[in-house]
Amino acid sequence: MEAITDKRHRSFRLSADLIRRLQTEANKKHVSLNRYVEEILMNEVYREPNEITLAALEEAKSETDLETLDLDNFKEYVASL
Repeated sequence: MEAITDKRHRSFRLSADLIRRLQTEANKKHVSLNRYVEEILMNEVYREPNEITLAALEEAKSETDLETLDLDNFKEYVASL
């Protein structure tokens, strides 16, 4: 996920019960209420894959030009990355 540097202040009306539940979940994750709500919204808005991801998915489905991973030399492969 891309870092957001330009943040804007907005006001929303939410029920007190929803705020309490959101705060409880934020506390469980040890993040602020603002960060928790932002994370939920970002996950919802950016759920659709971008063009690069869509192309990779299509490539994987078509099984063309896929590399074969030599599991016998996996440690060397990881070290080369």
